[in-house]
Amino acid sequence: MWPWEHLAFGYVCYSLAVRVTAGERPRGVAVAVVALATLLPDLVDKPLSWTLGVTATGYSVVHSLFVAPFLLAGVAALTRRLDRPHLFAAFAVGYLSHLLGDVIYPAMRGDGLWVHAVLWPVMEREGAPVDGVLTNASRYFLRFLHDLLTGGLSGFLLFELALVTAVTVLWAVDGFPVAAGLYRAVTGRGRE
Repeated sequence: MWPWEHLAFGYVCYSLAVRVTAGERPRGVAVAVVALATLLPDLVDKPLSWTLGVTATGYSVVHSLFVAPFLLAGVAALTRRLDRPHLFAAFAVGYLSHLLGDVIYPAMRGDGLWVHAVLWPVMEREGAPVDGVLTNASRYFLRFLHDLLTGGLSGFLLFELALVTAVTVLWAVDGFPVAAGLYRAVTGRGRE
């Protein structure tokens, strides 16, 4: 998945989870934590592989289901210590949505489930060249655009459009968390 897709998928998951469990809309700081958590695996693993050559693939340490319990336990301890346990839930939903997305998203393109994406070091996907994050991201982005623009009205394109629509509508219904808070902070307006 692309960063914006991870953000969108994670936000939809988190917003629906908050609405179902607490009957509320998601709030700013928690939404910012969700955003960070949805991107964390790629922010760590892609540079480890693509730039530093430490791991063979961009689906490694932080993508691993074997590492996830330790990372989640650390975040749980930190959020308890800070007396902000709701932020653990935000982190967990964002982070786990990233892992789930990396497993199921390829099926939208007809590539089947990528279970190997979350089973490092037991299973590894073929690595990308160590050409740097920008070079590899550019290469994959051009491939993404090609697939998107030449595939016609495919299931892949329909999924992309549905995801963009769902997250935009949901974010508006939720009151534009984070953006609304930043707007109020910049304009000096309190909560209305």
